[in-house]
Formats: sequence, C-alpha cells, structure tokens
Amino acid sequence: MESVTPEAFRDFLGPRPERELVLLAAIELYRERKVSLGKAAEFAGLSVREFLYELRKRDVPINYTREEAEEDIKAIEGLG
Repeated sequence: MESVTPEAFRDFLGPRPERELVLLAAIELYRERKVSLGKAAEFAGLSVREFLYELRKRDVPINYTREEAEEDIKAIEGLG
C-alpha cells in the first residue's frame, strides 16, 4: 500500500476541502444506490449536468437499468 503524507492528502482535497469531501460523500451515496442522481447532485451543490461530469471524471458508472431505459422510451413514445 502506498504511503500518502498529510500534505499530499490536503493537496488532493484542494483549496476547499469541505466541498470536495461533500462531493465525494454524494458520489459514494449515489454509487451505493442510496440516493438518486438528482438527490446526489443536490447534496453536492451541483446541477445534474455538473454532477454527471464529476462521475465521468472519476469513472463512476451511471445507475441506469435496462428497465428504466424501456420506461423512458415508452414515456417518450407516449408524447407523440
């Protein structure tokens, strides 16, 4: 296991460590499927689009099942 100094850890968190820690907590809640995408974004203080960017940047997969996709397709077809 790699040894990380406290200074390196603070550098990782950046100039606003509380913001990064809240974001990481929101990402973990989303990853564990404890909150929705929208709720996780809200917790992080970001728009859904910004939160999706953060997920992509960290290689976190989107929680979107085949069933959800099929429901969305049906809803879209119903609009026409």
